[in-house]
Amino acid sequence: MLRKDLKKNMSLTSGSVDPAEITKFNKFADEWWKPDGAFKTVHAFNKARVEHILNRIPVLFQNNPNTPKPLSGLKIIDVGCGAGIVTEPLSNHGADILGIDAAERNIEVAKRHTHQSGASARYLHALPEDCVEKFGTFDVVLSLEVVEHVANIEEFLQSLTDLVRPGGLLIIGTLNRTLRSYLKAIIGAEYVLGWLPRGTHDWRKFVTPTELDDHLGQRGFSIKEHCGVALNPLTMRWNINNDLSTNYLQFHCKG
Repeated sequence: MLRKDLKKNMSLTSGSVDPAEITKFNKFADEWWKPDGAFKTVHAFNKARVEHILNRIPVLFQNNPNTPKPLSGLKIIDVGCGAGIVTEPLSNHGADILGIDAAERNIEVAKRHTHQSGASARYLHALPEDCVEKFGTFDVVLSLEVVEHVANIEEFLQSLTDLVRPGGLLIIGTLNRTLRSYLKAIIGAEYVLGWLPRGTHDWRKFVTPTELDDHLGQRGFSIKEHCGVALNPLTMRWNINNDLSTNYLQFHCKG
């Protein structure tokens, strides 16, 4: 089990941290759980993504995904958890889960929402490199929509891989660096439709699946599976598919 004596505040310094990104997400923190707030479209996207993760983690550990608590017995860390919109649902399905984030305001909002909902998720204002000595390794390390916001992807990925136990899973969700992702995720989502605050993303920091595979392969990881997460314009519902050109999820195994 994760230790419960979590420190409230930490001084976070790392070459992977982009101070401008932390300032931005501290500013947006109060919007995460608002149904009609700045991230309302993210909630629909997140629902499809969480359902897929909830199904695939047990399967990849050869467990039954159809039990009431399919993540029971698994020690999970959600790196860059924001205000807990993934962390909290996973805790409700049995995971022993810790959410960490470099934006202190995000953690305050996550803790407040967990207190209101009664969820068992725990949170810490921390960087991944702070956590190996404190908590050891994890069965599953999640990092969703984070790698495109860090200052140094090499340092960040190294810190993630250090947290994964041998045989464990590293799940990364991010945006591909393609023309389609630029048109959809930035021009469309931020400027035309207003689904995200303007300036949320920098297309130059998007990461291709091949680049991610190369980084992780050098660290002893092999890819188990991947998928895309896309909006169906006819139904206006987010679906899991095979299109990796914009949003995608990759599941990697250590060893």
